[in-house]
Amino acid sequence: MFNMPLQKRMYFIPLGCLAFILFFTVFGDKGLLRIFELKQDKEKIEARLNESRNDNEKLKCEIVALTSDRRYLESIARKDFGLVRSNEVVYQFPRNNKEP
Repeated sequence: MFNMPLQKRMYFIPLGCLAFILFFTVFGDKGLLRIFELKQDKEKIEARLNESRNDNEKLKCEIVALTSDRRYLESIARKDFGLVRSNEVVYQFPRNNKEP
């Protein structure tokens, strides 16, 4: 390498600089791979945000129903707590857990 003429050795300096710049453009802290990872993270976070917003809207609707809709309250009382009206009769049947 030291026996090469100076003119041929001068090509290695720009090539080395170019390789250095290319390496940090792809693999550096703000390189292309990091940007790609950040975009994927952003998409995941946005999806979670949309799910949370949808859940929040459902909960707001349920709050409104709980505060204003007597039928909804009655259905919850019947389903969750097993409550019945005074003139109703409840029939309970045993469940068969046997599978054919």
